[in-house]
Amino acid sequence: MRIPFNIPYHFKAEEENAIKCLRSGALCGNREYGGRAASLLQEKYGIKRVFLTPSCTAAMEMGAILSDLRPGDEVIVPSYTFSSTANAILLQGATPVFCDVDPRTMNIDVELISGLITEKTRMILPIDYAGVPCDIERIHSIARKHGITVMQDAAQSIHSFVRGKATGTLSPLVAFSFHETKNISCGEGGALCVNDESLIEKAQFVQEKGTDRSLVLCGMKDKYTWVEKGSSFLLSDILASVLLVQLENVEFIVAKRSVVTAAYLALFERYARAGCLRISEPQDDFKGNHHAFFVIFDAEERRTRFLQRLRDKQIHAYIGYVPLHSSPKGRSFGYRRSDLPHTESISRRIVRLPFYTALADEGLQYCIDGMGDALNSIYGF
Repeated sequence: MRIPFNIPYHFKAEEENAIKCLRSGALCGNREYGGRAASLLQEKYGIKRVFLTPSCTAAMEMGAILSDLRPGDEVIVPSYTFSSTANAILLQGATPVFCDVDPRTMNIDVELISGLITEKTRMILPIDYAGVPCDIERIHSIARKHGITVMQDAAQSIHSFVRGKATGTLSPLVAFSFHETKNISCGEGGALCVNDESLIEKAQFVQEKGTDRSLVLCGMKDKYTWVEKGSSFLLSDILASVLLVQLENVEFIVAKRSVVTAAYLALFERYARAGCLRISEPQDDFKGNHHAFFVIFDAEERRTRFLQRLRDKQIHAYIGYVPLHSSPKGRSFGYRRSDLPHTESISRRIVRLPFYTALADEGLQYCIDGMGDALNSIYGF
């Protein structure tokens, strides 16, 4: 049996919606299905306004424009994240300031943020790694104290909650991903959640290439013109028609994925208690969406042996991110590997396990057996 790292999950209704959309001739952004998907997100989670975008990358770039980031500004961001998080900052001429991670969650280490704030700091941009929300309330407390804003990279955490509040509601700007590797997928796609009402009209202009076309569509003007810096931050309605079905089935998807989490926990908790490795330790009042499961081995050599044994069994795990601060681009800002010791060390020992919705129905026991054999051969029990 072959177990890939990810397989997108689909429903029959997605095909039906896509065909209806094609036949309608209304294929561009902000049409019927996009409107329905955005409204569903707003109503389901209590988000002020949702703007569907071609990707989470685009959503964060749109958010950076809305935040009026400029050359000379600094944005605090974890080093252990995807390049898109930092690129959204760079494209506005601002500078990323990399922060180490909390080894318990792989999210930004909140204890270190205040020490990185300078007179140039304009924003904190945390991520929710593996679908586990960052400690956003403490981050906002720090931001308020220093008069700076927060944009949350929640690419992996749709349908995650902090003290009963959905991740999409927890910051002025929140970005979701609907890439094929995510719980909710339409191949490519994203959303910018705007919870600051003062930014909503500007967001409409930025999404529509810097024009006030949205005012024409709602009958407030008879023609539109260029009024703001912007780009084409629109999700095609064909993809939105697929996304709508996924969103309608989010509870089903998360429930299926919870089965995978439970099986992995049952296997790895024994080794975590023995000190052989670490697994995620989110706070009790944080509810993740079962996006992913990661393991941090006690030594790089044992991670290497574990991955090789999985490959021998055609079980495909993933090593995770290369830290941004020690990447070629990160080093151009003057960073050294030793500057963020936790991030650098853990990146050499972390493994992301195969994780997809259909794994709950087929292949999970094969995964568990294969991983168990690998762990026993490495640790001897």
